[in-house]
Amino acid sequence: MRIIALSATVILAIPTLARAQEKDELHKCDKPIGILAVNEPQQEYMRVFQRYSLGSPAALLRMMAQQSKCFLVVERGMGMQNIQQERALAASGEMQQDANMGKGQMKAADFVMTAQIQVVDNNAGGAGGVVGGVLGRRAPIVGALGGGVKFKEAQTTILIADSRTTIQVAAAEGKARKTNWSLGALGFAGAVVGVGAYSNTAEGKVIAASYMDNFNNIVDQMKADAGLMARAEKFTVEGTSGADAKAGMTYAEGDVLAPKIDNVKLFAEPKDGATASATLKKADEMVFLGEEKDGYLKVQGSTGEGWVKKSLVAKK
Repeated sequence: MRIIALSATVILAIPTLARAQEKDELHKCDKPIGILAVNEPQQEYMRVFQRYSLGSPAALLRMMAQQSKCFLVVERGMGMQNIQQERALAASGEMQQDANMGKGQMKAADFVMTAQIQVVDNNAGGAGGVVGGVLGRRAPIVGALGGGVKFKEAQTTILIADSRTTIQVAAAEGKARKTNWSLGALGFAGAVVGVGAYSNTAEGKVIAASYMDNFNNIVDQMKADAGLMARAEKFTVEGTSGADAKAGMTYAEGDVLAPKIDNVKLFAEPKDGATASATLKKADEMVFLGEEKDGYLKVQGSTGEGWVKKSLVAKK
């Protein structure tokens, strides 16, 4: 009887151990689902994290998204200030001619990630010990926040919205109490700028573990959505390299354009040497038909339909 009981205990423990190990591993994707922007926390919520000497959790979430290979991540946080500075220098003419920096090069985010968090005070029983909410809708901050406050559990929520329709496409929760999580789970050794405290403090480890559990649940939910996966199959990574993305104005179907100079040719085909069907003046207007090829735009003008060189027209 003792041998049978011992065997049963070992068999039952194996799935539990497997689940624990799976929770410690970042879930991966074979190809990106789309491009992701992660919301930065508002300052009032950052004060909650600062009490535990933690930086923005948005940096941690961006790292998870990138390491999982489930998303391409666009910079919409603090780094965006430096990007805008570089673009301002280019616009002022300070950059070298081969800098290739200008309008129409930024990729749009397909999804926007918003996260919230609640931490439970050691002295409180259950959810009544909430210390704060972050990165999303406003949440009341209750409970003691004095020096030396510790918490026993972190509960997080991640929401994913379609950036074009603003419709929420996924939502999941995460939870953690353990404090043995480290950035090694993401393939990083030692401290990483902006997220190091999430690896080397007890509070940071609990929050990081909860976010990773939460992120894994979001990924699993999105991968189980046939509609999102069908959309992911059509997703390509073209234009994500700075070496390939050329500067230039972008146009949407229906935009009204006009020649920059007089005597701009309207061609029958999108290529040099094609037959010109009309000659346009600066005062002429055209409607962009949504098709671009080899540096030419397909337009509808008062004299008919054709192709104009993109470099010779501008949006009105």
